[in-house]
Amino acid sequence: MKSNFESIENALRDGLLSFPVTDMDEKGQFNPATFADRLEWFVGHEVSAVFVAGGTGEFFSLSRDEYRHIVNLTTATIKGRVPVISSIGRSIPEAVDFAHMAEEAGIDALLLMPPYLTESPKEGIYEYAKSIIQQTKLPVIYYNRANGTLSCEQIKKLAKACPNLIGLKDGTGNMQELNDTIKTIGDRLVYIGGVPTAEIISEAYLSIGVNTYSSAVFNFVPELANQFYRSLRAGDTEKVNVLIKEFFIPFVRLRSKKKGYAVSLIKAGARLIGKSAGDVRAPLVMPDPEEIKELEQIINNGLTKIGNL
Repeated sequence: MKSNFESIENALRDGLLSFPVTDMDEKGQFNPATFADRLEWFVGHEVSAVFVAGGTGEFFSLSRDEYRHIVNLTTATIKGRVPVISSIGRSIPEAVDFAHMAEEAGIDALLLMPPYLTESPKEGIYEYAKSIIQQTKLPVIYYNRANGTLSCEQIKKLAKACPNLIGLKDGTGNMQELNDTIKTIGDRLVYIGGVPTAEIISEAYLSIGVNTYSSAVFNFVPELANQFYRSLRAGDTEKVNVLIKEFFIPFVRLRSKKKGYAVSLIKAGARLIGKSAGDVRAPLVMPDPEEIKELEQIINNGLTKIGNL
């Protein structure tokens, strides 16, 4: 088991990670055919690991049957070419159920999402995470975000209690706390950048030892996402600055106009490049026509810039 854990850890330490959107048809139902095509497209664009049914994949809106379909279809499509991680979460019984479905499907690792809605004391969040992680044999990455945020000492305690906890995905963007955690816990865990549009603070992540992050924009500009990641890791400040200024800052400004656009704009972008995944499910909403036009201009400008780099 340890060697399998190490192979997953190695894949997560270096290389660009991404979360495919979950495809819906015109009736808002899961579309397995186009989702399988999307997975093939992802693997063909130098992605290091694929996270399915994640935040960008609307995990929070999926039924149990849809989740089972997604994890089984994913492993059957990717066939071990890159590691596959799926999300788990919600209530403890549901999270354990999702984990067991992922195990049966042959998923390589799990991403434990924050508990749903309820504001909780940190000791309760710790117990929530420990209870779920200890009931799966798969390696787990903890998503430290929102109402699931744990302190350095709690993460250290969780890592000691759960040998299969292999990673921490940061969704806070709090560099002081994250640096404390990294320096205290060290290489016991793999650290992944996980704020929405993580590229916008990727330089800060890299400076404290977070070598990779999940890229949502990979869903519609994979060449740009990879160009940015390669430039970042190579220390090519000029290219990094150009792409941040000309693409990522305008995108983040547009994303900030409405809650949920961290997902909705990704689906809109996929549609703009001819790889529609349908609309988001409520309570999220799709961008309006003017915002889509703005997004199209941002995409075109970004692609023009990488063509000139």
